[in-house]
Amino acid sequence: MSAWLGHALPPMHSDSKMRRSIRGNIVRMSLPTVRAGRFQSAVWLLLAALCVSGCQRTETAPALPGAEAEPAAAMQAMTLPLRRNDLVAYARIRVTPAQYTQLEAAWRSGTSRWPLTELPLPNEVGALLGSLSAPDAERRMQQAFDAQLAGQAQGIAQAAQSLGQFGVQYLRSRNDYQPEQRAHYVQLVDALSAWAATAPLADRPRAKASIADLVTAARATGITSDADLQRLGMEESLRRLGPFWATCKKVLERYDLSIDTSLDALRTGLIKQDADTAQVRLRYPLATHHIDLTVALIKRDGHWYRLQTQSEVQALLDAAQAAAPLPDATAVPDPAAAAPTDTGQRPAGR
Repeated sequence: MSAWLGHALPPMHSDSKMRRSIRGNIVRMSLPTVRAGRFQSAVWLLLAALCVSGCQRTETAPALPGAEAEPAAAMQAMTLPLRRNDLVAYARIRVTPAQYTQLEAAWRSGTSRWPLTELPLPNEVGALLGSLSAPDAERRMQQAFDAQLAGQAQGIAQAAQSLGQFGVQYLRSRNDYQPEQRAHYVQLVDALSAWAATAPLADRPRAKASIADLVTAARATGITSDADLQRLGMEESLRRLGPFWATCKKVLERYDLSIDTSLDALRTGLIKQDADTAQVRLRYPLATHHIDLTVALIKRDGHWYRLQTQSEVQALLDAAQAAAPLPDATAVPDPAAAAPTDTGQRPAGR
């Protein structure tokens, strides 16, 4: 759920001991014994996306204080494109029109794959789709599942619990996160590890149906490599990936987990506003837990954006600019290209 809102969990890359410990737990679950990773990415999508994105149904909760305030309404609107499977609108609503133009150029130059990095998908989406689109993908994936995961519910549960403990320990050992950021990540790890420990991830009939759905959806994109993503450009790639995202949500539904229901249940409220900055409270259900966090927003050109997304995107664009000149961020974009897809957002927020 966090990744849908641009709060993806940080990669655990700076602690090799922790990384080896986590890898050891996964090895005991036997997943990496699939040959040389050719179909490892596809298995990742089937299984890891379940663990990263699981959200269960929840009863309607009362609105948070300040829900009607402009910043809170803007934050709520940022989730609507994911509900509608419109990844183009998702990208447009999170950045300024000038940034969007620059991000398209950075995508074509190969220096950016934003906003895919904000979604619960593997980093190498092109390679994943290529694996899923291979002629024998369905057979190979089913064989891998049968050999490594079918009937291994106890081992998966133990691995999920261990990974949760390692994840929380890792996050608490880091001193480069703000307290609110660390508290949010710990909530996510606790909720997801508890869910994964009881989820039917080893169920063969569910896996067979899910593999078939994912293979069909991947082939429909016409994307089989990162080169295809670069050739198509950001907007066309996102347009083609929208139905694939919808299929991923369908797979989660098969496991009695509904992203759409969780998006529908997400609530926002205003904590405080000071001119063009604001803090918004955001609550959403995740498995049997409720995640509660504070999000900083900034107003630019009359529209509200998430501050962390703005900072990360600008850093990405600065790096891309250093590698190769991008369109001037102050230039007025082409109206046809910059007009946002209808997201249902209120006129005042973005």
